[in-house]
Amino acid sequence: MPYGERGSSDGRGITVYTGERSLLAELTGYTLTRGVLCAMRRPEPRRVEDVCRNASRIVVIQGVVDTTNIGAIFRSAAALGIDAVLLTRDSCDPLNRRAVRVSMGSVFLVPWTWLDSPVTHLGTLGFRTAAMALTDDSVGIDDPRLAAEPRLAIVMGTEGDGLPHSTIASADYVVRIPMSHNVDSLNVAAAAAVAFWELRKRV
Repeated sequence: MPYGERGSSDGRGITVYTGERSLLAELTGYTLTRGVLCAMRRPEPRRVEDVCRNASRIVVIQGVVDTTNIGAIFRSAAALGIDAVLLTRDSCDPLNRRAVRVSMGSVFLVPWTWLDSPVTHLGTLGFRTAAMALTDDSVGIDDPRLAAEPRLAIVMGTEGDGLPHSTIASADYVVRIPMSHNVDSLNVAAAAAVAFWELRKRV
């Protein structure tokens, strides 16, 4: 199959390979819309303690497997002042190509890592946890106690099943977004954007 090679014109010695669309589709397993590929080295996962060391607002993504939602959450996190993102292992990989695209590259802007310990472990790092869930005793997202917390971890679950009962039961706060017109919930990415803005660190 034909391919070409040409040297970069920027003087850094970068080699650029070109190929026909059919060749690129065979290499990747799907048809490219833009016709550009790049290869990167995946960084070693960081320690939760390192990612959260200087953070005052973080989000925990638990069990979210939709790549579009992951990308949208990262984009909102970058735009609305979230310092770090932690994901449970049953969540989608942020470096999935669609997640990267939907995030507009924000997965490379916000520090993130995998959370292998229970969410309650964040208490040892000085965080209070706010589980986003609809329960009888949940508080409104505009509760002034939330914004006043010096370190807050916002915990987001799947759109369908929501957060596990164990996560909700162990949270310092259970938080709801008030709804109108009998709408029961928002898409997790939309809910995350609302939560990030309302619970942002006040300076």
